Amino acid sequence: MNYGEMGDLQTKTLPEEAPFPLTEVDKWVLSQTDEEFHHHDWEDLKKIIEENNLSVLKRKPSDLRRYMAWTTETKVRYGSMTNYLLAHRLPKAWGSPPFTPNSLVPFEDKLDYSILVNDWPYGLTPDITHIVVWSRTVIDTDPATGDMTGESHKVVSDFINRVFVDKLGPGGGVRVLWFKNWVALQSVRSLEHIHVMVKDASKELLNEWTQKLDAASVDN
Repeated sequence: MNYGEMGDLQTKTLPEEAPFPLTEVDKWVLSQTDEEFHHHDWEDLKKIIEENNLSVLKRKPSDLRRYMAWTTETKVRYGSMTNYLLAHRLPKAWGSPPFTPNSLVPFEDKLDYSILVNDWPYGLTPDITHIVVWSRTVIDTDPATGDMTGESHKVVSDFINRVFVDKLGPGGGVRVLWFKNWVALQSVRSLEHIHVMVKDASKELLNEWTQKLDAASVDN
């Protein structure tokens, strides 16, 4: 199965056991219909991220059910989500964990990260694009909270400004939001990644951000 086939999954019943820990919000969403669901708009996202209240982020009910079914099937076929991503979505040069990044500073070397549009986005209004940036360099977190350290936050923030905000031009800073899920909220825990939300991103910019890089084409 590839990501293009995900939308074809028709799931009317939930798996007997969820393939990842469900939050209380997830359980509430699963009790709803798509018609009852309220999408996150930009102001809602800003408030959630500013308050670091990430557990309330939610997918549309039908999308969450498909995501659960797809995750279950993928784990059966590939053994883990990590194995699937490394086989089909991330650079082959990364190899298998534990990785050996070119730089120990996250997002410093272009070959150490991969930018992808999220195949399973949260339930967002159509003007918002959900991007995931995968990293083979460890992003340090506080073991007591599962959240990023202050130093990690600065490193990621600088990367976001350099790669996303600056590309959007004047006013770009108000069109980009980002976060890293606490460890407890991650459905793919063995691969480092951050979430980036961009408002009104052009198709050209999305293509530029997500272009595939290899060692021969990178100019650091």
